Amino acid sequence: MPREYPIEVTRNIGIIAHIDAGKTTVTEGILYNTGIKHKIGAVHEGETTTDWMEQERERGITITSAAVTCFWTPQFIKLGEGNKFKINIIDTPGHVDFTAEVERSLRVLDGAVVVFDGKMGVEPQSETVWRQADKYHVPRICFINKINQTGGDFFKSLDSIHKRLSPNAFPIQIPIGFEKDICGVVDLINLKAYTYKEYTDKEFTIGDVPANMMEKAKEYRHQLLEKVVESDDALMEKYLSGGELTEQEFLSAIRKATQSGKFYPVLGGDGRGIIVQTLLDAVTNFLPSPLDVGSVKGHDPKTEAELERKPSDNEPFTALAFKIATDPFVGRLAFFRVYSGRLEAGSYVLNSRSGNKERVGRIVRMHANDREEIKEVLAGDIAALIGPKDTFTGDTLCDIDHPIVLESIKFAEPVINMAIEPKTKADQEKMGIALQKLAEEDPTFRVTTDEETQQTIIAGMGELHLEILVDRMKREFKVEANVGKPEVAFKETIKKIAEAESKYIRQTGGRGQYGHCYIRVEPLERGKGYEFVDEIVGGVIPREYIKPIDKGIQESAANGVIAGYPLVDFRAAVFDGSYHEVDSSEMAFKIAASKGLQDAVKKASPIILEPIMKVEVTTPEANMGDVIGDLNSKRAQILNMADRLHLRVIDAHVPLAEMFGYATALRSMTQGQASYTMEFDHYAEVPNNIAQKIIESRAGVNVRKGM
Repeated sequence: MPREYPIEVTRNIGIIAHIDAGKTTVTEGILYNTGIKHKIGAVHEGETTTDWMEQERERGITITSAAVTCFWTPQFIKLGEGNKFKINIIDTPGHVDFTAEVERSLRVLDGAVVVFDGKMGVEPQSETVWRQADKYHVPRICFINKINQTGGDFFKSLDSIHKRLSPNAFPIQIPIGFEKDICGVVDLINLKAYTYKEYTDKEFTIGDVPANMMEKAKEYRHQLLEKVVESDDALMEKYLSGGELTEQEFLSAIRKATQSGKFYPVLGGDGRGIIVQTLLDAVTNFLPSPLDVGSVKGHDPKTEAELERKPSDNEPFTALAFKIATDPFVGRLAFFRVYSGRLEAGSYVLNSRSGNKERVGRIVRMHANDREEIKEVLAGDIAALIGPKDTFTGDTLCDIDHPIVLESIKFAEPVINMAIEPKTKADQEKMGIALQKLAEEDPTFRVTTDEETQQTIIAGMGELHLEILVDRMKREFKVEANVGKPEVAFKETIKKIAEAESKYIRQTGGRGQYGHCYIRVEPLERGKGYEFVDEIVGGVIPREYIKPIDKGIQESAANGVIAGYPLVDFRAAVFDGSYHEVDSSEMAFKIAASKGLQDAVKKASPIILEPIMKVEVTTPEANMGDVIGDLNSKRAQILNMADRLHLRVIDAHVPLAEMFGYATALRSMTQGQASYTMEFDHYAEVPNNIAQKIIESRAGVNVRKGM
């Protein structure tokens, strides 16, 4: 079956930004200007396409990423023939609690539009999503939104991008007018003015650059030209020798520079209006197609040999599942990005993580929460599979005869815990099913059982994250539950190297139990997790007992040593021991290793780690002293203080344990005029006096005896 849209005119892009910068509104503007919608939905009225969940419409925020497809023929910026392009868009959340949605979307996208609030410039989550895009080498375009509102300033926002993100962001258009008087843009490529009477107009009036802007426009055009020719030696030579670049050469240079990842085109305007048409032109002309991105690399699950898949329909089928969702009408959905080959409904695919085959019953193209059934999906496209039983986020789906494993997706660890219990016996079983389904959907949501209290503990990225999940459980799964107070996800680690000998011997008539090993532990760099090293030589412990030793160490580490929190960032080595021909068993060595780890850790200066949050408080000048004083009382480390328009901005590192209830305290302190954002930054050692209180509250003072 021939392609309706060639792969070279396909664009897979994400809309990413800080909360309230206007991502969803820009997406609405795109859908309106491409004819998918006949009205621009307002976020505050719950009319938007991509914010379709009840919780999103009630709160006016994006919680889950939503995929939509639209089509566009470039109107003003035309590189080549001006073909009709197919654009797959993922609108992502801006709130830091849902940053996993951004992470998994960027992993499978080829380009991104970063939206900035023109009144605020670069904000904390702007930096986070920018770093995530850097991590996955995603080329991007900057769109400075809301510049026609009071306080909106294109050039101040551009300056904040240069200072906080990259000096390589250059405008390809600049606004005509200021704030509410903005009436168009000057295109710096062809030095034309695109003007309108109302931002909601359907068509621009194209004319000459206003005389009072010509000098400024030429200056910005010169800067843009000098930057983009750096990516093309032939054009650089032509430019330096005094030659004039044609419009097509200029556009080609911008495209090449953007896709190199060393240049970011900047546009600005009102995301609800006609200006979005120039953004669509920039997306189709400058951001890469799957062909531009090129081959994807993976490895053979059996031999570990490196494999490559080209973005072609004729290659073996290869795709990455990047999101699992539960649809109330069709059940479980697995969203996937196809890197090569084609997939037809009714066929089978291999899940290379599990080694199991999955039947491809129905394939759908998602339009937010609406589904369009399709017969097949081709290289470079994004679609969803209905009803997969064994597919999870990060799994590779591939041709049964050509197995491959692509790099999976890594997510941040949860930083906040909460106890949860069903209100009635009838809710008990339903709660277990609901929590399992929600955990399958969200890789940053964890469900565990406290072995001492038998309580169910849920963990996530913040209070709002857990609040939304509990609300979803109530609405979607009809489960009523009681929840405890949020608690910090502390961890344990060690500060020095230590060793311990451990024997497990039991004789109860007949065959006994015998396990004997020497364990050494040493600290690793923060964030490195756990490493196990087998240093056994000469067969003093047989090979079949090494894995049980590793398992015993891991199980013991999961329950901690000094306060019952998981032990992290350490290397454990087994370097000596002995065994008994008859009495030794896997269980005996597992128990010996578990006890050996506990003994070694107690000698290795164990400490408790706490999550430290990056906090940015925006406050009126008059409340500055009170806000700083309050932060200092919370063990904050003040990093920076700066001006932002008529407000003061404080950047600080603050322990999460001190931040519960901060929103209410800050409102009260500043008569509701201050606001703050918070995101996880790193783990750090808890001060001794506070660590002692944590240990005593967890298990009583006797826990420390023998340390």
